[in-house]
Amino acid sequence: MWSALYKHFTNHKYICFACLIILAYLMPYYILGEDTHIRVHDNLDSNIVWYKLLAESGQIFSLTDVTIPNVINGLPRSSLPSALDAMVWLYVIFKPMTAYAIGQTIMRFTAFFGMYLLLKNHVFRDDKLPLITVGSALAFALLPYWPSGLLSIAGLPLALHLFLSIRKMGRAAPSYYWVVLFIIPFFSNFILTFVFFLSLMGLFWLIDWIRMRHFNGTFFAAIAGMTAIFIIKNYLLIYAMFFNSGFTSHRNENDLGHKNLSGTLDLFVDNFVNGHTHDMSIHYAIILPVIGLALLVAAYHNLKPLKLVILFIANIILSFWYALWYWEGLRVIKDHFMVANTFNFSRIHFFDPAIWYICFAIGLAILWKHLKFAKPFISILIIVQCFLLFQLNEENKYSKIGTPTFKEFYAEELFQNIEDYIGKNQSSYRVVSIGLHPTIAQYNGFYTLDTYNTSYPLAYKFKFREIIAPELEKNLKLKNYYDTWGSRAYMYVSELGKHYMFTKKSDKVIHNLDINTDALKELGGKYVFSALPIENHAAIGLQLEQQFEVEGLPWKIWLYHLE
Repeated sequence: MWSALYKHFTNHKYICFACLIILAYLMPYYILGEDTHIRVHDNLDSNIVWYKLLAESGQIFSLTDVTIPNVINGLPRSSLPSALDAMVWLYVIFKPMTAYAIGQTIMRFTAFFGMYLLLKNHVFRDDKLPLITVGSALAFALLPYWPSGLLSIAGLPLALHLFLSIRKMGRAAPSYYWVVLFIIPFFSNFILTFVFFLSLMGLFWLIDWIRMRHFNGTFFAAIAGMTAIFIIKNYLLIYAMFFNSGFTSHRNENDLGHKNLSGTLDLFVDNFVNGHTHDMSIHYAIILPVIGLALLVAAYHNLKPLKLVILFIANIILSFWYALWYWEGLRVIKDHFMVANTFNFSRIHFFDPAIWYICFAIGLAILWKHLKFAKPFISILIIVQCFLLFQLNEENKYSKIGTPTFKEFYAEELFQNIEDYIGKNQSSYRVVSIGLHPTIAQYNGFYTLDTYNTSYPLAYKFKFREIIAPELEKNLKLKNYYDTWGSRAYMYVSELGKHYMFTKKSDKVIHNLDINTDALKELGGKYVFSALPIENHAAIGLQLEQQFEVEGLPWKIWLYHLE
């Protein structure tokens, strides 16, 4: 038995070693648990609580767009994830941090094996470059993915491998290919990436049909099957978007994209070099030079690296399209076509990471074949790239930045003390937060009038605006931010700007808060949770009840009651 294991290990030593590195990358989640530092933006401040709220709502399988009373006096059910989203069920079965860790594990290993299979079977079509295929796949698996995207980006190579295999093999494709293909939708986001991916697969199928005069029914069935599953999964969202929304979304009033030509070009260069916060590929230090060197070597040896050139140009185009979407010249289209205003067509740039790492592998392969002493050089390049990415694991990155851990951020003991002090059923009153994200209160069971959601009723946006209107008038940036986008319906304060995390170490004081407390009362507001003292609280009709803090937790909360 041991000899068989040893033989298996030696035959797959690169894969085994890569899996060990991925496990080491994931260890903080399992060892530290809620004491792990994780991303705040579009994570702790939003998605994690959305999953938790839905898991506890009793409305997971709602067939109509009912409302969730915990948020904005009734957040439409369609604003939260689908009942067929696998991540929802992880939050139903496990505690939030455990569900989060499992999600990270699924994402990393899928990214690794998906990219490995894609490179091995479709890019190189042989197994003579295991160091490059495994090394590039490992680097792809260690990327700082947006956590709630799950397989939306990390799963693209696996999906492409499956589609290309089914296209080539037809009905001879193994049944488990189809099983995996139809499981992917439950772990990924249709709107974010797969609407673009499936459109490209459809275009690919159409070109095949025209070029070869052959209707590839199996390939078409794969595309149609995955699309159908996505539509079924997102039944509430699809119904709300195209049939009967029941409410007008605040997204209808989006007014994004006012960059002049110079600003658009700057955004293009920045995205091409650095990527986007949701799809960072960390390619500028190693991968871009490798691609450049590979192209020079190819030119010297009179090679035609068509795949590398096409993919490299594709990423240039994707970055340009992303920047162009925010150019003021496109406002004409957005103002006349609602779908162009409410749907972000620039999100196709989420293909960038997969393309960069395929380019990385192809570039390394060119160097391997045409440079002396290539193996040690390529080994060093892969090690350095993986080391750069390993350093960006959430615990390491965010502990250095100094953001709170999962446990510190939600501060359950602190907010339990506040709940006990108020002494009423949480559903009987409404709260707002100043100087901290409203998801903290939401996580702890409070019913909030402020929120961060990607879609909610436009009518509520107008009502909430009445509360913060005086502060918005004092700060043009905040006014534009709320009026042109508005997904963060926060208690904006001109003195604080777009900062929502003030710990008890802060010595800042809000000197002149100017909010419409009558509008706040009209929406049912009773309490204000402020991370900073409000100097003029009495003048605007707020009564200071008590201060709360707990040793080891970062927040100090001033509890104000509306008189």
